[in-house]
Amino acid sequence: MGTCFSATKVSGSHGNAVTVNKNRKGAAKPKSETATANPLRHKASSRHVPCGKRTDFGYEKDFDQRYSLGKLLGHGQFGYTYVGIDKANGDRVAVKRLEKSKMVLPIAVEDVKREVKILKALTGHENVVQFYNAFEDGSYVYIVMELCEGGELLDRILAKKDSRYTERDAAVVVRQMLKVAAECHLHGLVHRDMKPENFLFKSTKEDSPLKATDFGLSDFIKPGKKFHDIVGSAYYVAPEVLKRKSGPQSDVWSIGVITYILLCGRRPFWDKTEDGIFKEVQYFIV
Repeated sequence: MGTCFSATKVSGSHGNAVTVNKNRKGAAKPKSETATANPLRHKASSRHVPCGKRTDFGYEKDFDQRYSLGKLLGHGQFGYTYVGIDKANGDRVAVKRLEKSKMVLPIAVEDVKREVKILKALTGHENVVQFYNAFEDGSYVYIVMELCEGGELLDRILAKKDSRYTERDAAVVVRQMLKVAAECHLHGLVHRDMKPENFLFKSTKEDSPLKATDFGLSDFIKPGKKFHDIVGSAYYVAPEVLKRKSGPQSDVWSIGVITYILLCGRRPFWDKTEDGIFKEVQYFIV
């Protein structure tokens, strides 16, 4: 008999959508480990200006003169994403507005700089959300990008009968995701968080192109090197990520998981806890 494994139907993005980021280089230590015994030093640190507020990112400074903000689209750890309007021509764009005051540590500043660098490197590819410009003022960093109004891949999966794609339709989607992975790897980049929520459709048309977005966990890697931290979303992390020896191949695993979901309408493994999901991933047998 074949090996049995736990499986559940795909649910919305809040159903066990655990994003992990364990021991990433430069991550903040728990408060108890960083607190100082010197009351004077502690008093001084309480007045410390966040690194983001002290940083000149080198981006353009005239956002308010060139764009206006409209409808709220979503939010993340450091800020919000809005529909933006180009004041010169009325074009609609997506604007990711990040609060400098929340960038407490230098690593947070480096994460923002790296994301902009990645978007610049990949822009022009048909299946990557296009980067237009980056701005800053005293309070925020603004990343201006292509507006995708067709919704997440996850939403389209859930809208299908039994949450399943036909093989032909799934092949169209998977081919586009593989193109993204190939483009990333060509630039020495690993996405590290490929999942249905991070792929958007340009429009609501059935044949709309698919666009990869959210490169917040992505990073550059040199040939032959490995990542030693655990990042990504629990259901989509590859076994080598959990072994702390991951590279570009981890993106391919994640696409494989998405392919399974497209065809079967459920995840290949499931558990109520993050650790349980990790065990399913590590010991999964086809």
